[in-house]
Amino acid sequence: MSDERQGFGGPIGTSKRSGWCEGSSCSPLLSKTYQAHPVRLHIQIIICGRNSPLVLSTNQINLTNSLLTAKMKEVTIGIDIGGTNTKYGFVDRDGNLLGDSSMSTTGHEKIEEYIEAVVRAIAELESHITEEIKLVGIGIGAPNANYYTGTIEHAPNLRWKGVIPLVKLFQQHYDVPITITNDANAAAIGEQIYGGAKGMDNFVIITLGTGVGSGFIVNGQLVYGHDGFAGEFGHVIAVRGGRMCTCGRKGCVETYAAARGLVLTVQEELAGSQFDSDLRHIHAEDLTPKLIFDAAERGDEVAKSAFEYTGKVLGESLADLVAYFSPEAIFVFGGVAKAGKWIMDPTHRHMEASMLPIYQNKVKLIPSHLPDSDAAILGASALAWKELG
Repeated sequence: MSDERQGFGGPIGTSKRSGWCEGSSCSPLLSKTYQAHPVRLHIQIIICGRNSPLVLSTNQINLTNSLLTAKMKEVTIGIDIGGTNTKYGFVDRDGNLLGDSSMSTTGHEKIEEYIEAVVRAIAELESHITEEIKLVGIGIGAPNANYYTGTIEHAPNLRWKGVIPLVKLFQQHYDVPITITNDANAAAIGEQIYGGAKGMDNFVIITLGTGVGSGFIVNGQLVYGHDGFAGEFGHVIAVRGGRMCTCGRKGCVETYAAARGLVLTVQEELAGSQFDSDLRHIHAEDLTPKLIFDAAERGDEVAKSAFEYTGKVLGESLADLVAYFSPEAIFVFGGVAKAGKWIMDPTHRHMEASMLPIYQNKVKLIPSHLPDSDAAILGASALAWKELG
């Protein structure tokens, strides 16, 4: 892995270290916020004896990072960049979240202004962490992110257009390895390190939210392809000549299995049936997967039928996916997945019915084990830990 791709270089970060000799009559040798890289100090070492202190003068003692940070907890920063909000947090190697927060992604005319705002917000969050920490890496999940180049490329839901050199911009503020990938890939690594995929070498994660994302782990490694954009399951054609997708093609999985796709299915069901449904009384722009789920829980036939059709399209598409990758498990995550049995049961049933016999009853369909509130940050931080080894 080249240093350029992984984000070495740039100004150094800082870590907090309390003084030595605390609680004694000796003066502290060091009590300050220092830069986490080798420094040279001209100091005096004072050894307290029974009768009088012994002063040892030293010249140009090299205090290395290993000496200064021996007792510090190593952490990475996970950053999840969404079209509306940016989430960030400090995570240790065991997946413990030491602190997290969020800020608006919008409102910054230039990308440089946004980066500076993120850096300030992270510094503010760090000031409230009581443990002594050492930052060792940063992982970023973002739309249309390219792992190989460290860029965001033509993301439709961000205000900054074109190719954005995001890693290089963050390198101007941090001297640790920085890695970026799309949010679904980050979720896959998070599931592998912290979630239900521990010990699995072959699995897929499908994110069902505003869009449909996916991350593929094959033989223990995330699949990026030759250009960094492999694994776009959401833009596989599920229905030839079907619904128009934002990508410009027709019939993509995303147009049926994402939140908007489920809503469209309900609207089609309402238009083509005479069922008495509570959903008829909700304005189209106010209809959400949560409202559809609530209706299904009450026994609403339109809502139940919509989930059945969504599960059919998704399950048949997953059966095709299995033929390519033969995963041990498929994890499902996101807002639509919160519908539980209403989406999982028909998806699994149609997937099994559409698979080749050699794959049937071998592939588990499982809700993600990552906590909803922290999943994006954990996934991004896991990306950094995976790169660090």
